[in-house]
Amino acid sequence: MNPDALIPQIGIVTDIRQDTPDVKTFRVNAPGGGKCFEHMPGQCAMLSIPGVGEAMFSITSSPTNKEFMEFSIKRCGQLTEWLHQMEVGQAVTIRGPYGRNFPVEDELKGKDLLFIAGGIGLAPLRSVIDYCLANRANYGKIDIVYGSRSADDLVDYDQICNDWMKAENVNVHLTIDRPQEGWEGHVGFVPAYVKELNFDTNKTALLCGPPIMIKFTLASLQEMGYDKTQVYTTMELRMKCGIGKCGRCNIGSKYVCKDGPVFRCDQLDELPNEY
Repeated sequence: MNPDALIPQIGIVTDIRQDTPDVKTFRVNAPGGGKCFEHMPGQCAMLSIPGVGEAMFSITSSPTNKEFMEFSIKRCGQLTEWLHQMEVGQAVTIRGPYGRNFPVEDELKGKDLLFIAGGIGLAPLRSVIDYCLANRANYGKIDIVYGSRSADDLVDYDQICNDWMKAENVNVHLTIDRPQEGWEGHVGFVPAYVKELNFDTNKTALLCGPPIMIKFTLASLQEMGYDKTQVYTTMELRMKCGIGKCGRCNIGSKYVCKDGPVFRCDQLDELPNEY
């Protein structure tokens, strides 16, 4: 690990976007401008408000963005409540990056990719999707399946419509859990929608969302003929200290913060059934 990852830096919140009723995306810059540090898709950072607390969050912006970092954060506790009350110009402390990234520079290169996300689970995959689009020649066809409770809960909806849906060889499939007035798209849960779309099994899948969604979506992929070696997921919600000292993310012989948070799904079979 880079020793600098242990040292908190000052980050300035330069933009705040309200994505959904309980999700905001925070743009963070170094005090002199630019990014606080470099990262790869799937890595995380520790954000802190001194005197309130700190927590691990996925870096949702692509490494190809050299101007700033972004974090899409759901309001769900004391620290996130404080973050959601912040205003542009205020400071946080930030340290990182932590964890292993998605293998965009080796295993995923040249592959057709299938991204599957539920709710705030789009946040860690957004970094990978934007990275692949910025390096389009290195990857094949891209399919994105994204679902949420309602149309109002779709994160990054403007970017999905204005960028991803218009990108070359990219197909976006959106769904919401229940019918909603004004919604003309698909209605249904993500695992069932994945089976309905019946993708070819020559793709590599990247999967993120609530644990129950991951469980049933993985089962759907296996029913379709996918092998677990074709599916990657991320478990950053288990991370706490980020350096393998607190033990919160220990599962069997693995520490999620050091051996993950990105795992190929066959690697999870080696771990106790705790997640």
